[in-house]
Amino acid sequence: MAKRERRTFTEDFKQQMVQLYQNGKPRKEIIREYDLTPSSLDKWVGQSQRSGSFKEKDNLTDEQKELIELRKRNKQLEMENDIFKASRADTRTKVNVIKNNQHKYSISAMCKVLQIPRSVYYYEAKERRAEDPVVSDVVEIFHASRQNYGTRKIKVELKKRGLIVSRRRIGRIMQEQGLVSSYTIAQFKPHAKSCNESEQKNELNREFAQEQEMTAIVSDLTYVRVNQKWNYVCVFVDLFNREIVGFSTGPNKGALLVYRALASIKVDLNKIQLFHTDRGNEFKNKLIDDALKTFNIQRSLSMKGCPYDNAVAEATFKIIKTEFVKGRHFNSLAELTREFQDYVHWFNNIRIHGTLGYASPIDYKHRHLKKIV
Repeated sequence: MAKRERRTFTEDFKQQMVQLYQNGKPRKEIIREYDLTPSSLDKWVGQSQRSGSFKEKDNLTDEQKELIELRKRNKQLEMENDIFKASRADTRTKVNVIKNNQHKYSISAMCKVLQIPRSVYYYEAKERRAEDPVVSDVVEIFHASRQNYGTRKIKVELKKRGLIVSRRRIGRIMQEQGLVSSYTIAQFKPHAKSCNESEQKNELNREFAQEQEMTAIVSDLTYVRVNQKWNYVCVFVDLFNREIVGFSTGPNKGALLVYRALASIKVDLNKIQLFHTDRGNEFKNKLIDDALKTFNIQRSLSMKGCPYDNAVAEATFKIIKTEFVKGRHFNSLAELTREFQDYVHWFNNIRIHGTLGYASPIDYKHRHLKKIV
């Protein structure tokens, strides 16, 4: 599936879309007819109601403006502290310092602090890239992966381009270019959770390799900091191709969050045969029980205190926490939802998965369908 092309919209176009919506044209028709994303239309309507402007800076609260300014000052101090020792170094050393910190600070700001013209930096960087033509490919692939891929996956992507490069060489290039994968530092936060004491057995029995799509789905929840408060994300994963087939976000961890994620799945729920989760109480209640009964979906629960029984869901959330949550700040639930929706699209359509032979979930599914035909 081709990646959706990023589009730009004029102020007049946004205003017309808002006018259509406010004058009674159904939201779904506007989205379909003008090929919009729901989040874009909702965002424009909200901005029009709040400030009458579609510029992000005009829709910030006083607290958000103050926070942005404080962050800018803090970032400047951090940068000056990080690169102070190099302020009296030679040009080559300064260029290396800038390259190794460009994932944290802007190049122009570092050039200013180190008192080196940007033209000198770019000339030096270009000369070094010319020494090794693979460098530009490694840099491009790394940033296209949202700074997540390490040497193993970059090697796979280079091979797709007809370039056979060792992981050792890729690692050297990444080090020279200051490319640090999100997975370099492991993130894990153990937390206590109440347990569902149901006698329901583990029907899945760790059979994580399913041959048909939507035969078995697994689910779990995780927490995300939103404007100094905990919010939650629930996802449903198809074991066939590790695709995130449904998700929901919300301020509360409960049955409604799970049900909304189930309702977001875009297939006939009668196709699902097995629903596996851990023993969190949010999965055991009348709302979920009634849904499973209606669609004739069999329930499966992990053994008490055994995360390995729900390993795929656990692994998916480790990926989400590392690639999506780590280092991010969300000002509102709406922002979290919008950004996570974008991440899910990338996760399903573009991100390559080692367990799928380094294909994306959607590519893997399409290959399977071709084999059937």
